[in-house]
Amino acid sequence: MENQISISERDRRIVSLLQADSRISNADLAERTGMSTSACWRRVKALEEAGVIARYGVVVDQERLGLRFQAIVEVQLIRHDPNEVSQFIRALEARHEVQECWATTGDADYHMRVVCEDIATYNRFLEEFLFRQSAVRAAQTNVVLKSVKRASGLTI
Repeated sequence: MENQISISERDRRIVSLLQADSRISNADLAERTGMSTSACWRRVKALEEAGVIARYGVVVDQERLGLRFQAIVEVQLIRHDPNEVSQFIRALEARHEVQECWATTGDADYHMRVVCEDIATYNRFLEEFLFRQSAVRAAQTNVVLKSVKRASGLTI
């Protein structure tokens, strides 16, 4: 496990502001955190170097991109052979439809968030990809009807 760094309340404020708007200028960030611009810049760099700030990104509206179908898919594996599992994970990582994937406890071995254009596209994803994975025993689809809460960052 990597070393954790001490996070001050000011650091928390910096991270929170950057999560809300990663394009905020250093001058605005410094003003909103009560720091000088040079001290703020140094602290942001320290948070980046420590890995607290892993990367910067953009939140997109998937529906405006034509991605109107979303599902949480529970996947059960036939066996947990390390080579088969590694192959399965590499295959998932290469698929643009799979936005997130978690190895989980319980009945399912993995839970994935899958996003695509429509149900026909999702059906092709199942038939042409997921069900052709030798490690997969079964998959259960939970169609997302609407998004109730979606965080773009952590509350710290």
